[in-house]
Parts: sequence; C-alpha cells; structure tokens
Amino acid sequence: MDLAGAREAMRTGDYAAVLKAAEARGDAKEEREGWSLVHAEALTVVSRYTEALAVLDRAMSHDVQSIRVRWAARELGQALGDQDRVRALSQEIAELVSRRRWAYRDPVNLVVFGRLALALGADPKDVLDRVFAVAQKAAPTLRDVYLARGELALEKHDFALAAKAFTEGSEKVPDDPDLLFGAARAFESGNRAAMLAALTAALKVNPRHVPSLLAQVDHLIDAEAYPDAGKKLDEIAAISPAHPELFAYRAVIAHLTGQPEEAAVARLRGLRVAETNPRVDHVIGRKLSQKYRFSEGAAAQREALKLDPDFLPAKAQLASDLLRLGKEDEGWALIAEVNEKDGYDVEAYNLVTLRDTLSKYAVLKNEAFSIRMTQREADLYGPRVLALLTRARDRLVSRYGVELAEPTIVDIFADQKDFAVRTFGLPDIQGFLGVCFGRVVTANSPAATGVAKGVNWESVLWHEYCHVVTLQFTRNKMPRWLSEGISVYEERQADPAWGMRLTPRYWEMLRSEDRVPIAELSSVFLSPPTPEHVQFAYFHSSLVVEFLIERFGFDALKGVLRSLRVGVDINEALAKHTVPMASLESEFAAFAESRAKAFASERMMEKPPAALLKPGAEAELKTWLERHPENLTALLTLARQALSGQRWAEARELAERAIKLVPDHTGHEGAYPLWVEALRESGDRAAERAALQTWTARVDAANAANLRLMTLAAEDQDWPAVVQGAQRFLAVNPLVAAPYEKLALAGEAQGDLPAAQAAWRTLLRLDPPNPAEIHYRLADVLARAGDPAAKHHVLAALEDAPRHRSALALLLRLNRPAGSTP
Repeated sequence: MDLAGAREAMRTGDYAAVLKAAEARGDAKEEREGWSLVHAEALTVVSRYTEALAVLDRAMSHDVQSIRVRWAARELGQALGDQDRVRALSQEIAELVSRRRWAYRDPVNLVVFGRLALALGADPKDVLDRVFAVAQKAAPTLRDVYLARGELALEKHDFALAAKAFTEGSEKVPDDPDLLFGAARAFESGNRAAMLAALTAALKVNPRHVPSLLAQVDHLIDAEAYPDAGKKLDEIAAISPAHPELFAYRAVIAHLTGQPEEAAVARLRGLRVAETNPRVDHVIGRKLSQKYRFSEGAAAQREALKLDPDFLPAKAQLASDLLRLGKEDEGWALIAEVNEKDGYDVEAYNLVTLRDTLSKYAVLKNEAFSIRMTQREADLYGPRVLALLTRARDRLVSRYGVELAEPTIVDIFADQKDFAVRTFGLPDIQGFLGVCFGRVVTANSPAATGVAKGVNWESVLWHEYCHVVTLQFTRNKMPRWLSEGISVYEERQADPAWGMRLTPRYWEMLRSEDRVPIAELSSVFLSPPTPEHVQFAYFHSSLVVEFLIERFGFDALKGVLRSLRVGVDINEALAKHTVPMASLESEFAAFAESRAKAFASERMMEKPPAALLKPGAEAELKTWLERHPENLTALLTLARQALSGQRWAEARELAERAIKLVPDHTGHEGAYPLWVEALRESGDRAAERAALQTWTARVDAANAANLRLMTLAAEDQDWPAVVQGAQRFLAVNPLVAAPYEKLALAGEAQGDLPAAQAAWRTLLRLDPPNPAEIHYRLADVLARAGDPAAKHHVLAALEDAPRHRSALALLLRLNRPAGSTP
C-alpha cells in the first residue's frame, strides 16, 4: 500500500489496513512525514494513544523541520490534556517558522501556521484573510484549509460561516467524512434534518468514522433514545475502546437514567487516558445542560475548570448554565470574562451586548417573581403580567404540591432577537414563543416582530409557568413530551379557550402513523418531518396527559413526577403508577380514537374530489354535497363561495350546518368566522353578537371578533360584556388603544372609578391622537374620586386644547372654594 492508498483507507475507515502497512514500512525514509502522520492518525482512532505519540516523537527526531508533525503531536497532546506538551510544541513550531518563514509558504504548512497563530491568540480575521485565504487560493482542493476555516467558525459559534466553509470544502473535496461531519456540526443548532443528512453521508463513506458515530449518540440522547445510544456506543467501543468521549457519553446516559454510581465510574474511565483532560467533564456537563439538568451541568463544568482553569468552552458553558439557573451575578461576570479573552466568540459577544439591553429594562417584583420588560411595556401591561403569574402560582403550586426556588425570573422581550440571544445565545433561532429553564422563563412579548403577534401571551406565560412547577417538581428530570403535555393540558384547565385543540388536520394525524408511540414522543420535538408535526406533538402529548388523568387520576400523574424526581426512568415510572407500557399504549390508542370520533366522523372528514374544490366548480360541489350532506370541507368551501358572492343567507345556513356537525372546530379556518361575517353582512345584529359571544369564548386569539363584540356590547350598554371582550383582546395585544378606551367607558358607567382611571392613564401612554380629551376624561374621573391630581390633568387638557369647554367647566369646579355655591 502506498501513501495515497493509506490515506484512502483512512477516508473509508479501513484502519487495520493502514496500521498493517505502516508497521510493515518500519522507519523507511521515503515519504516519512506523510506516513508518520497517517500512522499516528490511525493509532489515535483505535485508542492507541501512547503508540501514536511515540510515532510522532520518532518522526520529529528524524525531521527537525516538520511543523506538520509537530502540530499533529501538539493536537494529540491537546486532546489528551497534556498542556506541557502543547506549550512546548507551540513554542517550537513558532521558533521554526520565525527562523525559516520562507520554508513554510506552501499551502499545507500555511494552514498549520494559521492554526498555530490562532492558538497563540492571533486575530481570527487576519488569519482568515492573510493565511487561510492565501492557502485556499493556491490549493483550492486542499481539505485542510476548509477544515481549519470551519473549525474556527464552530469555535466562535458562527454556525453560518462554518456551514459555508464545510460546504465549500465538500464541493471541492467530495465524499470526505471529516468535512461532512463538520457540516453536520454546523447544522446542529439550526437544521437538525440537514445535520442528520450530513452524518448519514459521512458514515456512508466511512461507517467507522468515530466523530460522526459520536454525533449520532449525541442526537439519540437528545431524542431520549438511551438504549439505542448505548448500542451506538458499543459500536464505537469496538473501534476506539479508550476514546474519552465514549465514556463521557456513557456517563451522561447513566446520569439521565438514574445511575449515579455508573456515571461516576464512566467519568473516571474517560479520564484514565489523561487525568487532566477537561473535555470529559465538559461533554458530560454540556449534554446534561442540554437535557435541562443545569445544576449538574454546571457542576461538571466546574470540574472541567479545576483540571484546566483556562478552558474557555467550559467557562462559557458554565456561564450559560448559571444564567439559566438564575445565578446572574456570577453568570454575567463569566460571560464578560469569556468575551474579553475571545472577542470573536459570537455567543459571548451577543450575551454581553444583551446585558446592556437588559440593564435598561424595568423590573416588577414581589416575593414570588422578578419580571423584566421594556419600560414602555411594563407601563402598559406589566401589572397584568404580575397578576396573571400570581394566579398561575396560586393554582399550580398547590395543585402539584411543590416548593419552588423563588423568585421566578421572567424576562419578556420586545425584540425577538434579544429573546433568542437570552435563550439560545444566537439571534437567528426562531419558532419559540417562550422557554422555561426551571426557575428562569424567557418569552417574546406581543411586540416581537413576526413571532408573537396574534398569539395569546397570557396562555404562553401560563404554559411556561407550569414548566416552572413541573421542572422543579422533578428536578428537571422529565422527558420533553411529558413536560410539554402537562403545560398544554394545564392551559386548557385554566381557560376553555386556551391550549391546543383537536382540528381537522390533527384528527387526520391522530388516526395515522403520525401518532407515534408514547415512548417515542420526545423524538418528534427534536426531528419532526415538518413544523406541523412539532405542533401536533404538543397536542398529542397533552392528550396523553389528559388520558393519564382521566384513566388513573391526578394523583397517579403526581406519582409519576415523584418517581422521575428520584431518577426513575419514565417508562418504569408510568408502569409503576398506571399499567405496563404495552397496555398503556393500547389503552391510549383507544382513547385517542374515541376522541377523534367525538370530534367528527369519517364521512364528515372525507375529502371531496379535488376538481370540485377549484374555482368554477361550485354547482358540481353543491350536487356532490346533496349526496354527502355531512361533509365539512364541502360545507366550508361553499360557505366561502357564498360569502364571496354576497349571498349572506346561504352562507349563514352553510356555516351553521358546519358548526352543528363539528362544533369544536373553532379555529380561524373553520365555520365560526364565516358564520359571524354572514350575520354581520346580513344586518342581523342580535344574532351576530350572540355568534361572536359563542366564538370568542372558545378561541384564544380572535381580536377582530373581540373588538367587534366590544363595540356591539358598548352600543347596548352591556358593560360586563364590554369588559370581558376587552380582557380577551388584551390577552393577545395589550399595546393598542381600543380595549383601554372600552374599559375606561365601562368603568365610568359601572362606577368602577379605579378601573376607569387605570384605563385612561394607559391610553395616555399610547400617544393618543386626542390627548386633550383623554386628559379631561381622566381628570373628571379623578375629580369624582376626590383625587387632587384631577387639576393636573384638566390643565394638561386645556394646554393642548384651550377652548375645551368641558375641561374649562371642570377647572372652574375644581377651583371653587369648598362649601361655595355655583
């Protein structure tokens, strides 16, 4: 086997062939540098670290000028935690380059020089532009330069730049497992499907590629597929039996499955190769934190830092853990330290910048909560947030019988990017309304662009606070599906309009292969086929919780949580407090089918021929409906067509038929909004109001309907209905004037002067177009309550509108001496 053949064997995973060929060569001088490197690499892969170091030491003694061999020896020392070797070889390489710079201008050595420069603290941008770019231009197919660029970007948490480097490399050097693995790492945080595809491609080239196999283990742990992860680790052990991360991941699985003694043993085995290697504890802690075990994760990072106080990945992860635990003073200080030492670390920079933003936020506090919001939003609806969370605490803490670490920290962000940075460290992660870490909650406010508009923020905060309760109940030892399922279930218990409901699409998914077994539910959150499947997983999980409570009682659910708290596996906990998993799965399947049947029958949900749903096929669809009078899709389609044709009576009749068939289909794509529109356009005011009352009580975010209902109720002087509509509106959007005006009028009409005052004051904060009138109305209410602040507001009204007659009259009354007559 020649050197090219050996490199090809390394690429495809035939390590035994490489070792056999290298050992057969002995100390032959021909291509000694290349053979030494490939020999040492093969020995490292199969965990023969001492032999790999010996090979590199011999090569360095033979070739006193090779910086490639010295770099390989330095990297192996780094991996094994041998900081003395790392420092000595770094110095040696630097001296060689400084004495004979001209000898290392070829692309391969340029990459080594660039890597060393980065390790010694050179500016990353300078290295990219003045070293790696030069090497890439001279040798566009040199894999080393793409690996160096991509790894630098990964180290700085610039995943987009990393993906670009690895993708470019794969285009120039196809079927390279290291480049494909690098791409998988770049995609991990933002595109799990692309990550898995890259790993599959890498393992197709080299089924024994240890880094890719370890990444699969990491993914399986995320999916809570611990037995499968264990089998994958056995596969790795057959290739690289002493790999430190092999034992780090065994320790993680032992932690997560309630086996602390086995976890400790695995950790020690991981450190056996190098007792000072901080990466073992760092990997353990990082994975525990990703599973929301932040206290244990932080403890592991502290162990890593004992071994290497300058190990920045552990310091950065510890800072993140502390922030998520609510230990902000130490967390922010560590983040600042990481940023100072590495100004190019994107996550650290983002968090340092965010801290400045948070320092300008208003803080609302009581004994149980510390809430941070922008000053404007705190002024507008901060008290509503505090009142809502207090109600949630009063209900859920006693219901679950848990003692919480308080205060609970709630950060509400008006900018989605700030939310993403606080939550994930990066600004471009979208799709989340709120996140709970146990004691800390982060959430998007209604102002967050493109995220929370049209979402009921009250139900979101209730959902997240339920996580506070259940995560602390179980010490964060609960599977994702159960955590989300309980929170969605508790939303529905708090308000009939909240929480996810069965829809026609979910009806289909519930009766198909999309309804995965309970034991696999958490994996859907991690790698969903589509975003719709994630949303269905939330509903599906909540339905499992509803089934558990209806079938076995709420105490059984609490029993499951108590078992999880002490480290019992979820399937064992379910079997202990309910029935064995096989029976549980079959019973839930029957429960889910019964719920689907209660929602709608198969004939109601049958899809008409596609041609009948196209424009111009209305007559044919009507004929089809005569033969299928209980078909939901046909009724909804014809109702929309009737509205488009301004046939209000026909639209009303079709919508009412659809509602009668499937009354629980309350979403915006259903019949309720069609029914309301038909009634409004036909002029049946009383019927429209009744329809609005019915619909808004069953949907959590229908503000156009809430506004219309408020208007009609105000015209009828039905002030309790006005207040109810305004409260529902504010639960979705507390940043506009209309509901506050209605609340002010209702407060005045009902003699609730404090409510009227609060509403008028809030209106003033919204920069109304008629501030003089608002100041006057507030002054009038204050005057009726005997509040001396009335004079301030009446003067403000007159300053803006000097001829405001009502304000002038009020000012005269206020200035009249007590006891005098008009």
